[in-house]
Amino acid sequence: MRHTYSPDDEAFATMESSQDYLTENCTRNQALIIRRAVEHCWAVRERKTGYPEAIHVAGQLKQMRADMPILVSALLGTDVAAKEYSIDFVREHYGQEIAQLTDGVRWLNALTISDAFGSGDQAETLRRMVLTMVTDVRVVLVKLAYRTQRLYQLIKTGPVERSIAVAQETLTIYTPLANRLGLGQLKWELEDVAFRIVEPEAYKRIAKALEENRASREVYIEDFVNDLSNRVESHGIKIASVFGRPKHIYSIWKKMRDKHIGFSDLFDVRAVRVLVDDIQQCYSVLGIAHSIWQPISREFDDYIANPKGNGYRSLHTAVIGPRGKPVEIQIRTRLMDDDAENGVAAHWAYKEGAPVDLNLQKGINALRQLLDDNDDEFLVEGFSQQLDSQRVYVFTPKGEVIDLSKGATPLDFAYHVHSEIGHRCRGAKINGRIVPLTYALTNGDQVEILTTREPAPSRDWLNQSLGYINSSRARGKVRAWFNQQDHDQQLSDGRSILDRELKRYRATSLAIDTLVKRLKFDKANDLFVAIGRNDVTVSQIVGAIDHLAEPVARSTDIVNRQDSLDHSNSAIHVRGVGNLLTTIAPCCQAVPPDSIVGFITRGKGVTIHRADCSNILNLRESERERLIDVDWGESGSSRYRVEIHIIAYDRNGLLRDVSTVLSALNVDVVSVNTLSDEASQTADMKIGLHIANTSELTTIMDKIRQLRNVQDVERVN
Repeated sequence: MRHTYSPDDEAFATMESSQDYLTENCTRNQALIIRRAVEHCWAVRERKTGYPEAIHVAGQLKQMRADMPILVSALLGTDVAAKEYSIDFVREHYGQEIAQLTDGVRWLNALTISDAFGSGDQAETLRRMVLTMVTDVRVVLVKLAYRTQRLYQLIKTGPVERSIAVAQETLTIYTPLANRLGLGQLKWELEDVAFRIVEPEAYKRIAKALEENRASREVYIEDFVNDLSNRVESHGIKIASVFGRPKHIYSIWKKMRDKHIGFSDLFDVRAVRVLVDDIQQCYSVLGIAHSIWQPISREFDDYIANPKGNGYRSLHTAVIGPRGKPVEIQIRTRLMDDDAENGVAAHWAYKEGAPVDLNLQKGINALRQLLDDNDDEFLVEGFSQQLDSQRVYVFTPKGEVIDLSKGATPLDFAYHVHSEIGHRCRGAKINGRIVPLTYALTNGDQVEILTTREPAPSRDWLNQSLGYINSSRARGKVRAWFNQQDHDQQLSDGRSILDRELKRYRATSLAIDTLVKRLKFDKANDLFVAIGRNDVTVSQIVGAIDHLAEPVARSTDIVNRQDSLDHSNSAIHVRGVGNLLTTIAPCCQAVPPDSIVGFITRGKGVTIHRADCSNILNLRESERERLIDVDWGESGSSRYRVEIHIIAYDRNGLLRDVSTVLSALNVDVVSVNTLSDEASQTADMKIGLHIANTSELTTIMDKIRQLRNVQDVERVN
């Protein structure tokens, strides 16, 4: 059984042998077109190798049963061919379909995806790349074949540093992409060749261990296969094929690393694959195997009943075989095996008159959906999520399998099923039990969404730190819903939010125009609307204010505003006396439920101190007669002034991060005094707040202590 798509070099020794190889089993007309493309390709072959790299790429695609347009686009898709043959030339000689396909191949070949992830225009580059892929998935297949041949070339001649960079990019981007499109065999080949470059010593150790045990392992597998075949056939089941399955070195290394086990402990170093005619026979063979050898229950997976997101279907089990050695068994039909090994290549969706492969279409649609969101941040995040091989498979109440990213929540599920279900979601049941909307779904969960009559998303769902939504697509739908709401309401909400933050930060004197310019808007109303629909977050507002106002805070204290809070008679109760004016003493700033005492002043009613206030403890004997018992009454909505002291290692954005915490907790800031000591590189902050009680204060201080570089937070006085 062949386990690489790369053909032998001898097939491409001459132009004629290349033409013969690539036109095998083609019609006369197809052969004429391919022969002409080989001639054009050969005419601009690369001098360094003696034959064009494109020839080997086309050879690999031929092994994958590619059709004529794909082979021609591979032959004409190199940068060398692009310099000689324009797209207009290709269109004139080969037609519109091949010209369009070749144009996509050339663009994708010229792109280094890792460069896109590190550049300022990464979102636009990714948008065009995804558009190219979903417009014609054949472009991706040609690119993957080019990448395979590139890796083989680097093993022979590539500089080490460049080779490692290309191999790492392959493992990060291209092998997950191959997996997402169901190209199992190509994925394994890319992984093994890239791993050989990135971790050459580990590759050699595993390859050596496989080789040392190969002879005895082959004898063992042959005996196991014969025994299983005889038992199965004795039950009247005809096996289409049964054979020892080769292990891929990268997958062996990953299992050894992830499970912290040695080479000899791997079940699937000894692996067998059984191919039968239909699904019923798959389960019959499973039962027979379990009746002969003891199954290892934790190693059983039914991917026929619950296919993977890329369409992969098979039964996986492991048994304790002869002489106590574990053996992994895969059981599936021949069609399932062809799909698993060759994915798209098993039945090309673009052949004339052929039905579109549903599993391929699901993979393409998942990528196409990324283009529905115009938000650059979510496009980049969504692309990474779609390539992530960590998936979770859950069920609808009707038993339909839904494929989501690992970490998905009920809201991710709801928005995946339909936007309206997501908008009207008010709760969820998992396996019949009500769970919070932040619940992380696990494989096999049955998810039921509880809905309201009218849509009512929450802005909290957009806050990633709260954990309501994991996928960028679901967040994009929530964001779109708010964007569609009344424009005037967004304008009003945004203006109110900005006014609140300016007051909280003591920056009301800051010109709105400077904020508009800082946040890159043309008009103030545009900024208000963006804030109102959460395109500009509170964190971004605070960052802009911090940037514009912090130099003042660094050089001089921000003037404290007068404490204008109204502490009504219901908030503080003076025992035995009614209708007395009470005022919170600024020296100790009492807050419920502090122990308190009243001090009768001349003309100002009763001043409320903490019982342990130093001014109270140090009163002269004659003044103690003016002390009076007081209690906290019904506080209602009363707020009290308190000051906290923060010591931290100074860094850019520290004040912004503190302000973001206070804003998130909806705390009213009344003063900010900040000093920096360049010698010790420490920041000393005193922040005045209005709070309801000490419990709220404790929460605030705990949150600030969790910030990076913060050393200590304490209440003043």
